[in-house]
Amino acid sequence: MKGNALGLFSSVAIGLASTAPAYSLAATLGLIVVGVGLQAPIITILAFIPMLLIAYAYKEMNAVDPDCGTTFTWAARAFGPRTGWMGGWGIIIADIIVMANLAQIAGSYGFQLIGHPGLAASTLWTTVAGVVWIAVMTFICYIGIEISAALQRVLLCLEVAMLAVFSITALVKAYGSNAPATAIHVQLAWFNPFHVASASALTAGILSAVFIYWGWDTAVSVNEETADKTRTPGRAAVISTVLLLLIYALVSTSAQSFAGVGEKGIGLANPDNSGDVLSGLGNAVFGSTGFGWFLSKLLIFMVLTSAAASTQTTILPTARTSFSMALHKAIPSHFGRVHPRFQTPTWSTVAMGGISIAFYVLLTRISTNVLTDSVSSVGLGIAFYYGLTGFACFWYFRKVLTRSVKDFVFKGLLPLLGGLMLLYFFCYAAFDVYADPSYGNTTVNLPFFGETGGVTVIGVGAIALGLVLMLIQWAVQGSWFRHPDVPVGAATRDEEAQPSGRAGSVARR
Repeated sequence: MKGNALGLFSSVAIGLASTAPAYSLAATLGLIVVGVGLQAPIITILAFIPMLLIAYAYKEMNAVDPDCGTTFTWAARAFGPRTGWMGGWGIIIADIIVMANLAQIAGSYGFQLIGHPGLAASTLWTTVAGVVWIAVMTFICYIGIEISAALQRVLLCLEVAMLAVFSITALVKAYGSNAPATAIHVQLAWFNPFHVASASALTAGILSAVFIYWGWDTAVSVNEETADKTRTPGRAAVISTVLLLLIYALVSTSAQSFAGVGEKGIGLANPDNSGDVLSGLGNAVFGSTGFGWFLSKLLIFMVLTSAAASTQTTILPTARTSFSMALHKAIPSHFGRVHPRFQTPTWSTVAMGGISIAFYVLLTRISTNVLTDSVSSVGLGIAFYYGLTGFACFWYFRKVLTRSVKDFVFKGLLPLLGGLMLLYFFCYAAFDVYADPSYGNTTVNLPFFGETGGVTVIGVGAIALGLVLMLIQWAVQGSWFRHPDVPVGAATRDEEAQPSGRAGSVARR
C-alpha cells in the first residue's frame, strides 16, 4: 500500500470515475423516466441530497480513522465488531453484483464500437468480452495505484468533455428550427417532485438515481495511499458528489428536452432503449455522416471507457475493504497480503476479479432477466452500507456534538439525516416497491411470503448471506468478534486528535 501516491485531483478523478457518469446515465436514465416521466431531472437532483450528507459522514470519520476498510472499521468503532463486519460485507456484495452489469455493458459497447451489432446482441460473445474486460481491469489494479489513477484521469477528462458536448448539442438542436418531433422545451414543472404520480414512484425513482451517484466513496477507500490522508480523501468525496450533481442535472435535462419521454423511437421511455439510452441518442443528436458519425462513435467509446473506469474503480475499494478486514482478522489472513513490488493487495485484488467473473458467468447462464434484476437490487446494498456509515458517524461522535455548531451539524445532524433517508428508501423499496411481483423481470415463491419480486429476493438475500458467512467466520476464526482491535465507543477530544489508520500501518510493518 504505497503512501502519498495520490493527490486531491487524482482522488477526485477516482471518485468521479468510480461512479461512471456516462455508463450510469446510459443504464439508468431511461428507467428513471419510465417511473417518473418528465420529473426525471428533479429525481436526479433529489438523489444528490442523501449522497452529500453521507459524503460528510465519510469525511468526518476518515479524519479520525483513515482506514481503507471505511464502513467496516467505522461501524465497528461505533456499534461493535458484528455490525462492522456486515458493513464491510455490504461494500463487497454491492460491488460484486454491479461488476456483472459493468462487464455486460463493456462487452456490448465494445462490439458496437467496432461495428458488430450482431455480436453485441449475442449473450455468449458479450459474456466472453465481459470476462476478458474484468480480467484486464483486475490486472491494472494489481500492478499499482499510480497506474490506475493515471488511467482514471485520462478517461475521466474524455468522459466529462464528451458529456458536455452531447448535452450542449442536444439543447441547441431541441431549440433549433429543425428540432426533432420528440423535442420539448425545458419547463419548471420538470423540477417539481410533487408532480410525480405516487410516493412509490418517487421512492423507486430516487433509489434508482442513488445508483448513478454511487462510487465516490472509492476516493476514501484509497485513503492510506493518499497524500494528507486525514483530509484529502474526505474533501475529494464531497467535491465528487457536487460535480456529479452538475453533470447529471445537465445531461438528464438536455437528453429529455431533445428526445422527450415517449415510448417509441428515441423517446427515453421506449422499453427497447430504457436500459441504454445514450447509444440510441448518438446518431439522433450528432447525425450519422461526416463529423457527426465520428462524434456518435466517440459517444459509444465514452460509455465504453466509462464502464472500464468503473470496473477498475469497483475492484479498488472492494480489494481494500477485504484487505482491511483481513488485517483486523475479520476474514482469512491471506487477503491481507501485499505485493512487495507493486504494493497492492494481491489476494484481495485477484479474488475480487475472480469472484466477479464467476458471479457474472453464473447470472448470464441462469437468465438475462436475473442479471437485470440483480443490477436493480444494487440500490439496496448501497443504501445499506451508506446509511450504516451515516449512523456510525452520528453515534461515534455523539459525546462531542455539543462542543460547537460545526461539530453538531457536520458530525451529527447531516450524517444522521443521510442515514435516516437511506433507511427509509431501503425499507420502502425492499418491502413494498421491489417486493411487488409485477416489479422487475423475475419472481420467487417464498415460504410464508408467497410471490415476491426478484429484486427484493436478490438484494435482501445478498445481505442475509453476509449473516451466514459472518457466523461461519466467527466459528472458524472468531478473534475479531471476541477481541476487536479497534476501540469501540464514542469519540473523545483526545481520541479525535490521534487518527489511527491501522490497516496501512500494519501493512507497512
